[in-house]
Amino acid sequence: MKYVLTVSEVNRYIREIISRDLILSNLWVKGEISNFKHHYTGHLYFTIKDEKSLLKCVMFKSQASELKFYPENGMKVIIKGYVSVFERDGQYQLYVEEMQPDGVGELHVAFEQLKQKLKEEGLFDISRKKRLPYLPRSIGVITSITGSVIRDIMNVLNRRFYNINLKIYPVQVQGEVAAGQIARAIRKINEANCVDVIILARGGGSLEELWPFNEEIVARSIADSNIPIISAVGHETDFTIADFVADVRAPTPSAAAELVVPEKSMLMARVNELDIRLKNAIHKFLRLKRNDLERLTSSIPFRQPYNRVYQERMRLDILNRNMYREILSKTDKARTKLQFLIEKLNALSPLSVLARGYSITKLKKNGRILKSVNEVSNGDELKISVSDGNIDCRVINIVKGGNNEY
Repeated sequence: MKYVLTVSEVNRYIREIISRDLILSNLWVKGEISNFKHHYTGHLYFTIKDEKSLLKCVMFKSQASELKFYPENGMKVIIKGYVSVFERDGQYQLYVEEMQPDGVGELHVAFEQLKQKLKEEGLFDISRKKRLPYLPRSIGVITSITGSVIRDIMNVLNRRFYNINLKIYPVQVQGEVAAGQIARAIRKINEANCVDVIILARGGGSLEELWPFNEEIVARSIADSNIPIISAVGHETDFTIADFVADVRAPTPSAAAELVVPEKSMLMARVNELDIRLKNAIHKFLRLKRNDLERLTSSIPFRQPYNRVYQERMRLDILNRNMYREILSKTDKARTKLQFLIEKLNALSPLSVLARGYSITKLKKNGRILKSVNEVSNGDELKISVSDGNIDCRVINIVKGGNNEY
């Protein structure tokens, strides 16, 4: 009987064959990324393909953390790694050790990706940028202590404002530890709150040399700073992420020193000019007020202060007299009208009717005025009111009809 292999033995045998191949154990492959997945463990799983075929790839967290850019679907890349078999699935794949963009530098891609990311977060917005103080009491400079940059800044500051208070925070401005030192310096200065403005400076260099100023940790430290920051990195044509996030970008470190303080001589000249203008304005103001005072002292109210009082007093007497006359007139009219109304009321009063010989007859039991013989019966008690008193009587006879007897 022939020797029978297990599936695991077959896959292991194939892996050993592939691992002994010199080309497959160390090769460079280029292609386009597709089916990209960033696993929560930090590993990267994706496929690279060309027009005719595809190859599954995996890049473990330890190698992926070294990437300067973030891989994306559709990105053309060049990959270094080795081919091996994943025994469990019987699938061969490329284990990626290094990766770089195809046609465009890795740092350039990383720069553009971080720039777009921070822009979408609003870190470049004009609305969040802080204004520089006009005349800072103290200036902080974050740069290398050994380079020519700090000497250029000091020379410019001494020429423009020789007694300005300058605080220097030395850091490395290139290399792997530079970004961490720069971010830490910004944070420490903010915690101490010992300066009014910060200059972040470095001389010119290649993209690799300026790369610490393109790190995300530096960009976010600048954005979190409560103190205004001037970015003065490289030459006029150099742009870094720090330039976009900073409150002000200076084309060179020397230009940053010129931006941060005015020239003391020009400031003194301006103060002297304002002093002269202030004195002239005060003299002019006093002259105008003196003229106003002279005009007032020669005016009639000033020379005869009681004249207006006397005139108003006479006017008040006239108004008082007119008011009294008007009150008397209205009182007479009201009295005449009241008398007329009284007479009219008396003419309609029942008492007046009684005084002319008439009487008012009421039923004694309910006090109702008697208007008809139909309202009484024999024996009802009546109360008759006349002009000088009342008469109580009882009905003994009722006669219906006219009053011809009267």
